[in-house]
Amino acid sequence: MPTPILTPATPPEGSTAALILADGSVFWGHGIGAEGKAGGEICFNTSITGYQETMTDPSYAGQVITFTFPHIGNIGTNPEDIETVTPAVRGCVLRAAITEPANFRATQHLDAWMRSHGLVGITGVDTRRLTRRIRDLGAQQAIVLHDRSGTFDIAAARTEAMNWPGLEGMDLAKTVSCTQTYSWNETRWALGQGYGRQENPRFKVVAVDYGAKRNILRCLASLGCDVTVVPATATHQEIMQHQPDGVFLSNGPGDPAATGEYAVPAIRGVIDSGTPVFGICLGHQMLALALGARTEKMHHGHRGANHPVQDLQTGKVEITSQNHGFVVDPESLPANVEITHKSLFDGTVEGIRVKDRPIFSVQHHPEASPGPQDSHYLFDRFMTMMDENR
Repeated sequence: MPTPILTPATPPEGSTAALILADGSVFWGHGIGAEGKAGGEICFNTSITGYQETMTDPSYAGQVITFTFPHIGNIGTNPEDIETVTPAVRGCVLRAAITEPANFRATQHLDAWMRSHGLVGITGVDTRRLTRRIRDLGAQQAIVLHDRSGTFDIAAARTEAMNWPGLEGMDLAKTVSCTQTYSWNETRWALGQGYGRQENPRFKVVAVDYGAKRNILRCLASLGCDVTVVPATATHQEIMQHQPDGVFLSNGPGDPAATGEYAVPAIRGVIDSGTPVFGICLGHQMLALALGARTEKMHHGHRGANHPVQDLQTGKVEITSQNHGFVVDPESLPANVEITHKSLFDGTVEGIRVKDRPIFSVQHHPEASPGPQDSHYLFDRFMTMMDENR
């Protein structure tokens, strides 16, 4: 067992928050957001912008985010830069104290925004040291405590962190998915205009919501799709009754194998129908499961907006936005499935396609939010597939 980090062993004067890892490490700091306790798998995100989109990404359910960029919160928050109305992230860890917002679009301080959503956070942590520990030792459970009185039961928090079951085997898609089918026609945001509306759609797309980010749906709508969003538990029959030109499998949190117990049969039914399929992130992993492959937990995952990915079909290198802790095992892919994209960080699978059907998926987030827009062409590829399949 690695030696725990104690920084220091007793709380410095004025401490109002503590971060406790399952290995016994304790980091002291100052609380932000709601008072209370938050626990989950601790991870790190390397994005330097878009913290509000990051914290509202449903794929972060069950996790505590460490931001490696030190200046988080300095542009405030607003009601437009969100990926879901109710954030599923457990909490966050920051290096520097939050300054007053300095952006013309800001409507609320990050601290006040976090309080309004019941999110617990801590500032003043040596996030470089913490990130190195996660990088070297892998993801582990953590507890964030925020108490203005500075009273903490560290032993109880450490026990709770040690006993948290972890994300392997955990189905979290049900906790963030919609519960009823609904229609979506909002298009992408433009400065001075806000969000638009798709009024002349060319395609009918069913999006299966495993924790879908809003900007994914906006990208589909912007390219001419009439989007119907269905719950993660939707059956093949419930998906196909909408007579879609294409089916989209969204991002989402948790272990794909656990979610796949009910989602994979539905996906196989869609595959057998010959309908074009496009999957992202968790949707990519579950498509792989439906095709007969396996997924596995990563050491510490990929989370950030600066990940290089190569399109093996064109040779082009894209800088991508990513958020995942599981990955497709390349050795388990069947013969009729080829790898189309790979990570240039570690060589892991970033995209697949079925050779004899209009089906493909990627591990990264081509809609960005936050992040670069290098991979937006993948939505166009989906449109082309639907057009050719008519």
